[in-house]
Amino acid sequence: MALKGSLKDFGVADILQLLYFQRKTGTLSIEGRLDKVKLLFIEGNIVGAESKRRIEANRLGKVIVKRGLIQEDQLVSALAEQRKTGNKLGNILIRRRLLQKEQLQEILTSQITETVIQIFGWKQGAYDFIPQSVAPDREIPIFIDTQHLLMEGLRIVDEWSLIEGKLNLDSVFVRKSLVVTDLTTEEEELLGHIDGDNDVSSIIDISGKDDFAVSRTLVSLMEKGVVELKEITPEVPAALAASRINILPSYHSLLVLVFIASFIFSLIPVFVAKSPVFKKFQAAESVEDIRFAIEVYRFEKGSYPKTLDNVTTRKDPWGRNYLYNYHDNIFTVLSKGPDGKEGTEDDIY
Repeated sequence: MALKGSLKDFGVADILQLLYFQRKTGTLSIEGRLDKVKLLFIEGNIVGAESKRRIEANRLGKVIVKRGLIQEDQLVSALAEQRKTGNKLGNILIRRRLLQKEQLQEILTSQITETVIQIFGWKQGAYDFIPQSVAPDREIPIFIDTQHLLMEGLRIVDEWSLIEGKLNLDSVFVRKSLVVTDLTTEEEELLGHIDGDNDVSSIIDISGKDDFAVSRTLVSLMEKGVVELKEITPEVPAALAASRINILPSYHSLLVLVFIASFIFSLIPVFVAKSPVFKKFQAAESVEDIRFAIEVYRFEKGSYPKTLDNVTTRKDPWGRNYLYNYHDNIFTVLSKGPDGKEGTEDDIY
């Protein structure tokens, strides 16, 4: 039985309930405005999830380091092995005895649950269920009771109206200098995870609490004036800022300031773009983008591309093609770096 249609006519909760009661095995793809999620079912229960927007492996690495379960250099080494072998990051960490199986299962279950619950409120989008064989992960089996998840998800959706519009999973908070003494235990705990880098999704994973509990506590901290949403704004050069003190706030002086600021900022990309360090950083960012594009291609087409031309024609900062090697369902992407030679120390993965 194929199940396909619009979320306007058949909501996410209805779809999950139908699959659960009919004990279906297969893959459910749900595509909305913000994300495309693929859920794996065995006999009506969820055993895996993939998000086009949020790659689980990337989130996993960040969470286990933030929790203090492994060191950052250990993660870097494991990621290097993952790129070479194509093995799952979690399996590599367990084989290296850096992480216990139970710890990994708990984190992955939390991330999958979060992925599912965040689509409960979708009112628009399309869904497509394909009945097919689904192989469970034998090394790190995941099993989530769909009926329990349904009840939890519907509860959170009902309560979400209290904080709707005040934050989302990508929101990043920073602490304010204000000292507040009447914080609850939950607020003090989450305050320790706010560092201007962790977004709400990461805080949920690190704390091990559910979406709504974390979001509600963050809103409370914001209302108490302890934290605020992080805003990225361009810094005004010090000399220019100082000059404002002596300039009368007239219309003409403002025009002069705007012209000077525009000229200064227009020069910054020219100098930065020529920096060798910036080029290496730019290449590393591009490699990550290309890897993501390849995973998206596999998600949509069912297999990895045979050549890189299927996903991008981008050149590296030195004007060369990125190298793409694909064999036995394993791929690598790299830039040959400044020297243009493959296999040397300046290769960028």
